[in-house]
Amino acid sequence: MQRVLIFGMGYTASRLAHRLRALGYEVIGTRREPQDGALAFDDRRSVLAALESASHVLSSVPPASDDSEPVLEQYGEAIRAASLQWCGYLSATGVYGDVDGAWVDESAPTGSGRRKARSKADQRWQRLREDVHVLRLPGIYGPGRSPLTRVRSGKARRVNMPGQVFSRIHVDDIVSAAIASFDGPAGVYNISDDLPAPQHQVIAHAARLLGMDVPPLLSLEEANLSQAALGFYEENRRVANGKAKRLLGWQPQYPDYKAGLQSLLE
Repeated sequence: MQRVLIFGMGYTASRLAHRLRALGYEVIGTRREPQDGALAFDDRRSVLAALESASHVLSSVPPASDDSEPVLEQYGEAIRAASLQWCGYLSATGVYGDVDGAWVDESAPTGSGRRKARSKADQRWQRLREDVHVLRLPGIYGPGRSPLTRVRSGKARRVNMPGQVFSRIHVDDIVSAAIASFDGPAGVYNISDDLPAPQHQVIAHAARLLGMDVPPLLSLEEANLSQAALGFYEENRRVANGKAKRLLGWQPQYPDYKAGLQSLLE
């Protein structure tokens, strides 16, 4: 039986684990604290034993700071030395920084934006092994975590930023891309849908699907956003996914936010 060790059983990784188990894989995950069958991340003996028997290893753990990548610091040398069929890391398209709305593919420079810690971690994972698959992800949405959820809760804000667009990806399309990469060449891949769009258009569409009033369009000042949310609007880019389609044979099941939100509503 093929065994997958996943560091960081968060939202996306848990969806991937569920799908892999349905396909017949044995999956072992880690969390900060042991729960739901996952190992404690700091339980080195158990984690190293799981790593020794693993055929596939994935990390979805974000960097702790500019100079701290928890998985690599605790288990990097063991992962480097392991006999694996596949090794992967879930990164983020924030590594590209702001390009004023231009398209970015995997050849674009990284490290200039606010996600410097992520950029450093991305590069460290690429250097760890020759067979590493780095999947760079934009804004993730899916069941229980989508514009529909925010509109229902009354917390959705439509911010008017002329010319501002974002890319996004349905969580189940990340799952299918990761599995497709099991048999694909190593390297860096952008995993995004086909239609970058302004945030306010997505929120408006979600409201219409729910039969609710579309939230008013606000200026950035009127929206009164948190510092973390403000950072979201400091960068503007369109993420190209052609490499994953060509080399992995991957196609998003939800090629745009309209298809993705409709599936969640149903």
